[in-house]
Amino acid sequence: MNSHATSHRGAGPAPHPFAGARPTDGTARRTLLRTALTGAAALGAGLGATSTATAAPTAPGTAAPRPGTPDEALRELAAGNRRWRTYRERHPHENPAVRRTLAASQHPFAVVLGCIDSRVPPELVFDQGLGDLMTVRTAGEVLDEAVLGSVAYGVLELGIPLVVVLGHQSCGAVRAAVAAEQSGEHLPAHMQYLVDQIRPAIDHGQEGDARIDATVSANVRLVRSRLAAEPELAARIATGKLAIVGARYELTTQAVNRLA
Repeated sequence: MNSHATSHRGAGPAPHPFAGARPTDGTARRTLLRTALTGAAALGAGLGATSTATAAPTAPGTAAPRPGTPDEALRELAAGNRRWRTYRERHPHENPAVRRTLAASQHPFAVVLGCIDSRVPPELVFDQGLGDLMTVRTAGEVLDEAVLGSVAYGVLELGIPLVVVLGHQSCGAVRAAVAAEQSGEHLPAHMQYLVDQIRPAIDHGQEGDARIDATVSANVRLVRSRLAAEPELAARIATGKLAIVGARYELTTQAVNRLA
């Protein structure tokens, strides 16, 4: 990704709740969850990947190790986006050997929280393949308990070192939030929840399309800061084992640019 300086929050976080002794019933529930979502064969490898900031399992079907640090993961995503925007995609990790290996375990190296927009699929935008990314997609990258739990699972259980909050140019959810604020209209069904979550990010210093574009970036920053303030995630940021960054995808250039 094209990068601008990005700071991380989370000084003085609460200790990781899984560190140290746990009751037997809690251990059993955690083991069941991990077994159900990653497969029994992943138990040892998934926990081992979190032991140090540089440890990483070998990518299925390849000799190269997975990115094991935030910087390594960022470099891999940046290289993939370069391939995508220059029409040199590799579509990696799709061969039969990889598919067979992934039936037993997974070792993704990044969580991407992106929008549901059909034009911004993270695996294509970053030219990654099966088992590479854990993706969570909601309109406008809006957070709720299911999203927070999904991100936490990737970071705390699988040892993923990087979370990317990925907004994009011409986001329909952001446009709807701006329009609803201006008109006072209440959106039907559950869409009002999306508007309410995006509303604090609306940039009132801009007008028209410029307001929508500025709000796209402001919303990414807001979501990133909310994730970084989660105590368990902040604890890993403080030790250098995790980075949470904001970025936006430009539909006109296919480039992903990191936001400060």
